[in-house]
Parts: sequence; C-alpha cells; structure tokens
Amino acid sequence: MKLADLHPIEGLLTADFRSIEPRLIFLNNFLTLRTYLEGYSLGELDTKIWQALRGNRAAVSFIRRGSLVNLARWFTFIEENHPEIQAEIKALDAAAKAKVAAASKAGASYALALQNTDQGVVTRFLPEPSGYLHIGHAKAALLSDYFARAYNGQLRLRLDDTNPSKEKEEFQDSIIEDLALMGIKPDTLTYTSDYFDYLHDMCIRLIKEGHAYADDTDQEAMRNERWNGIASKRRDLPVEESLRIFEEMKTGSEEGLKWCIRAKVSVDNPNKAMRDPVIYRCNIETPHHRTGTKWKVYPLYDLAAPLVDSKEGVTHALRSTEYTDRNPLYQWFIDTLQLRQVHMWDFARMNFVRTFLSKRKLAKLVDTGKVWGWDDPRMPTIRGVRRRGMTVPALREFILKQGPSRNVVTMDWTNFWATNKKEIDPLAPRHTAILKKDVVKVAITGAEAPAEPYTADKPKHPKNKDIGTKKVAFANELLLDQADAKSFKEGEEITLMAWGNAFIRQIGSGDPIPTLSAELNLQGDVKKTEKKVTWLASKGQNLVPAELWDFDYLITKDVLSEDDNMEDFLNPVTSTMDEAWCDEATSELKKDDIIQLERRGYYRVDKGLGDWKEGEEKKLVLFCIPTGKTGPK
Repeated sequence: MKLADLHPIEGLLTADFRSIEPRLIFLNNFLTLRTYLEGYSLGELDTKIWQALRGNRAAVSFIRRGSLVNLARWFTFIEENHPEIQAEIKALDAAAKAKVAAASKAGASYALALQNTDQGVVTRFLPEPSGYLHIGHAKAALLSDYFARAYNGQLRLRLDDTNPSKEKEEFQDSIIEDLALMGIKPDTLTYTSDYFDYLHDMCIRLIKEGHAYADDTDQEAMRNERWNGIASKRRDLPVEESLRIFEEMKTGSEEGLKWCIRAKVSVDNPNKAMRDPVIYRCNIETPHHRTGTKWKVYPLYDLAAPLVDSKEGVTHALRSTEYTDRNPLYQWFIDTLQLRQVHMWDFARMNFVRTFLSKRKLAKLVDTGKVWGWDDPRMPTIRGVRRRGMTVPALREFILKQGPSRNVVTMDWTNFWATNKKEIDPLAPRHTAILKKDVVKVAITGAEAPAEPYTADKPKHPKNKDIGTKKVAFANELLLDQADAKSFKEGEEITLMAWGNAFIRQIGSGDPIPTLSAELNLQGDVKKTEKKVTWLASKGQNLVPAELWDFDYLITKDVLSEDDNMEDFLNPVTSTMDEAWCDEATSELKKDDIIQLERRGYYRVDKGLGDWKEGEEKKLVLFCIPTGKTGPK
C-alpha cells in the first residue's frame, strides 16, 4: 500500500472498521520516523486524514487504545497542537448531540454522529417474512425508526422475501401489523422480490466481469472447503460456461438444480464470510407467495441487502453485531459493482436468559405443539410478550433505553418487566379473586354484621380516582383464602380489606379448614392489625368464574450454545392454571384489559365473558404479568 492509496479520504470516514484496519496499520508503519505525513508542518493531507479519522468513531476508539503506537502519537499530537482544524469537527459533534438529545427521552447514549446526515438520512428495517417478529427484531425496527425521526429522515420497511420455502403471506402481514402496534409507521413498504429482475441482471454482470462463477460442489464439501480455505474446483470456470449454467438454473432443469452461483471474493480470507459465498440458488419446490412460479432462482441475503439498499436510497443500514463479519462482504459488493455507498452501523442484539430468538427454533416449537402458537405468552415474539401483558409504551421504552451500544450482554428479564410495571401500576383497576380449591367459608357475626347483602361504590384504584368506581358487595357470608385462614388464631383481630376489622371467633377443625366465624369490628384501627386479607361476599353478587394462568421459561438452561440440542433443555412444565372466583365487577372486563388482583399480582385479560361463543362456558381467562421480581416465572 502507498500513501496515495489512502485516497479518497472519504474511504476512511465511511468504510466499516474491518475495511479500514489495513489502512490504519499502514499509517502506523509510515509514521515510524515521521511527525507529519507530508513535510515538516501541518499540510492538507495531514488535515484531511486526521479529520476523516476523527469522524469515524470506530477508528478513534481503536487509535486511542494505543496498540498502534505511531499512529496514536501522531493523532494526539495533531489534536493537541492544531486546534484550528477541529472547529468543523466540533461543530458537527455539537449539532449531532443536540439533535439526538432533543429527540431522545430514553436515557441511553444515541450520540453516534451518523455520517453525512446533512445529505439526508434514510434507514431501513429488513425482516424476512419467515416467522413472527420477536423482541430482537423490535430493537432493530425501533432503532432504525428512531434515527430516521431524529434526523428528520425516512424509514423504509423492506420485506426480504428471497426464500419461498420459509416465507408466508401470514408472516408478511403479521410483521406489518406488529410494527403498527409498536407505533412504527414506515414511510415506504417494498419487497426484495420487487427487485428480482435487477438482482438477476447484477448477477449476470458479476459473472461477466469475473466476480462470480457457477459451482456444483455439494453442500458439505463446500462447507469444508470454505472452512479450510480451499479453492473450489469450479472457481476458474470460464465465464461463458457460468453464464450457460445460470440459464439452466433459471429454467429449473435437472442440470441447473445441481448448481449455484458464488461470488469470487477470496479463498482464504481470515474472515470466513468472505470466502466465496453463495449468492444465487435454485428453488422449484415452493412457489413464491408474490411472484408465483416466475422464478426458479433466488438471490441470497448477502447479495440482495447491499444492492437493494443502495438502489432504494438507503443511507444508513443499522444491523446487529451478528452481521459484523459480513460487513466487509456488504462493502465488497458495493465497491465491486461501483454502487452508491451505504453507511453501516452495528448494534448489539438483545439476548435474554433461558430464551432463544432463533426463528427456526421458535417455528419448531409452534409446529410440534410445544406452545399454542406464535402469540403464545411464553414466546419471545412481539405478540407473545404483548399477550403476556407487556404494553407498547413499556416495550418501546425498554428497547430504546438499551440504545445502539455494541456491547453484547445476556440480560435477565427483570428490568424488562419492571419497566412494564411502572406503566401499568397507576392505571390497573383493582379486583379480588379467591382460588376455588382454597375457599374457606366465613360467617360474619356481631352487631355490625349486615342482615341483608348490600353493595357500595368503591374506587377501582386507591390512588387514581380517574379510573372510576366499581360495585362491591357486603354480606354476612364471605369467602377467604385457605392460606389466610391457616394463619389465624382465635381471638386475633384482622383487617378485611376495603371494609374494616374483625375478630376471629371460631376456626373449624380440619385440614383444609372448612369454615370459620368472625365478629365485625368496624371501629377497630386498621393500622394496628398485622394481617390484611382479601375476601369476597358469597351473597349479593354473581361471582365470576375465572382461570388464572401463570407461565415459566420454555428452556432450563440460561444460554443455549450452537451445539446444544434444544429438545434436551425444554422445560417439561411451563404453564399452570388455577380456577378462581372473582368479584362481579370483573364481568365487564374485555380482552386485553389489564388489572391487578389484590395480593396476587397483575393480570391481562385473555378472554372476557363476552369473548365466548354461544353455548360455551363463560369464564374469565387471566394471564399473570411478571413484575420484574422473578422474571417471567
């Protein structure tokens, strides 16, 4: 490499770190015996290269580590001794920080200083319609949406529909719906399949220019060759022969089905993603859900993503760090085909303990009946966590708080659900439930005991009058929980929540305790009693039958490795259900309402009484919402 090879200067600013690393090493060696790159004073070349490096956060971070001693010395020397060249950089930094700070209320660091924002910002969200969106996708979507809005730009939604064997219109529609539920409104909706003709033509061009070739090496042999840095026997296939075979592939002929097209990038690059990846393959088994049987060959992601990003006008492609090794390949296609540049930013994907976010594995759980479907409350899909009781505002807040950091961590679910609790606690109406298996019948005695049942209006929420009121029934016969009854002693004073105090007079013998009696003492001081218990009047109201569901993790291991067999770590029991009686006011609840059952926790209504078909037994179905104390369990 020569010093002139560092031009154009924009290459140091826009390229990903892997592609500029050789340049940094060259600079370090070049500066071994030099103070400046050219001459004995600050010149145009030193100025431009320093400014370009200063504008690249990845480069600055690497330089400041000091492993490239000469480059770090030069960079610091320029920084400390030539403030005159830093005004533009500081102005850009300040503008970016001000813009991001004004747009962000999430609390995370968003000061990425995206490149060339003055020329417009267009981000994209690029999911494959091969399953329902999970919370990992939600982060990618929200971050792309965030930066588009922060810079008054645009967000493009492009469904990456290049594999008809895995993709369905159902998944396509669900992605659009889930984004809308999260408050994400893309400015445009396109499909990779819209560009099949363009991608086909670009593949032809790659072959003609000697940058791609046809290969019939079987899959296992190809995998071994790539791993060991061995060139394919077809690597030097004549261009005319590769073009002929591509035509056979397009017809889906017997010969064509044996071949694929590979990019001619490298045989033994240390980054294995660069070792002649497959870019086109045949698929005649399943008609495409949009293009039908028109195509028998389909482009792979590594080819389609950079080409369509560039063509669609995407300026900044945000991708999770699992794609970091493939960033140089993305850049290779852009450079080789001389396409419009796209800036790339990596962010860490969200990982949670005892959870996997592989769509393939999640689909297997659905297909084998291990869960009820993609919206099962045990699933880490958007629909799953929402069915569990996660609210959209809390979901957005939690994800945006993670920010675009590249630090990969495996999180507990605690903060996820704690964020949700802050959202629902001020708004969730309070109700009462008593488990049927634990019912203890209580006779209320004393001068203050009601001779006849009556109802009174009570606030649904003790601290939020705007939530409204509900009818609460009072009677001389109550239902209590067995656990409470077993804790009582005869003569003990307790508090009946939302009513008043009572003395325990008689406790029936037996285990479980069948009955007890209590003498009402409404003049008693509720502050002096140790036990405050929930209860339901068994007269004066129509108790509502309910199912109270709770859920556990799907797997027993905190983190599954690539070699782990998922079936070996599936949790055998992941759901429990108790039948209960609820107060009559719960009969008005509707699907998706969120309530708090006193002393039990928060619940989402999965089915209200009005959600059942004619002839079906009507009951409430309630799903317990984690609060952050114990994760999803």
